[in-house]
Amino acid sequence: MKILVCIKQVLSKEESLEIDPSGRSIITGRSPLYQLNTFDEYALEAALQVREGFPETGVDILSLGPARVEAVIRRGLGMGADEGIHLLAEEAMVPDPFQLSSWIAANIKERPYDLILTGFLAEDDLEGQMGPLLAERLGLPCSASVVALELFPEERQALVEREVEGGLREKWRLPLPAVLTIQSGINKPRYPSLSHVLRARKQTLECVPVPSLETVEPRRTVVRYLYPEKVRAGIMLQGTPREKAENLTARFLEKGLLT
Repeated sequence: MKILVCIKQVLSKEESLEIDPSGRSIITGRSPLYQLNTFDEYALEAALQVREGFPETGVDILSLGPARVEAVIRRGLGMGADEGIHLLAEEAMVPDPFQLSSWIAANIKERPYDLILTGFLAEDDLEGQMGPLLAERLGLPCSASVVALELFPEERQALVEREVEGGLREKWRLPLPAVLTIQSGINKPRYPSLSHVLRARKQTLECVPVPSLETVEPRRTVVRYLYPEKVRAGIMLQGTPREKAENLTARFLEKGLLT
């Protein structure tokens, strides 16, 4: 089998962000820190676990972005992926999900992937659109928020369990090839091993400039970024530990949280 995992580079959780005075862009520090999207780590780990069960499986990773994206591709190779694909875009280019899924689909539509995995969400936008849009562009079945996965290569089927609203779960049997978006908690992503890291440093990546792919017009424009409205403030308890405990107890009684 051949599996493709789509990964994304996002700003580190430690980064301090501000909205530009124009309201149209985000300001970062002089040397912003980036990391691999956490949900994509779960997707990559799921692919690597499939390979452990079916040793003939190949695992490729793909990411779109400027030159700095190479770092997360090499991290994915360090975790154990076999090959890396970099869709090279300009730093200023911020594609919407439709453009992103269209470019990825244009690059892989002729490749014989049996399974395409993405993270359920990207930590920077929390949209969760990439997987379903990619499946639509490729004409493949899709299941989102997958928390369990079992493959039957000989039958060309995947048995998946997915989270739905209200804390419920559904089980679906999908024909392969298919697109799955992987939810957190399905596994525990491994750390990159030394041998894989050393290989990843020297490995040649497949680099495809985005302008060489089909022209896709954006389906949306940013009107304005806004800070979340402050709806309530926290309360800092003052005094000795005993006074704080008494104050907290009184507030719980007032709210009906204690009887």
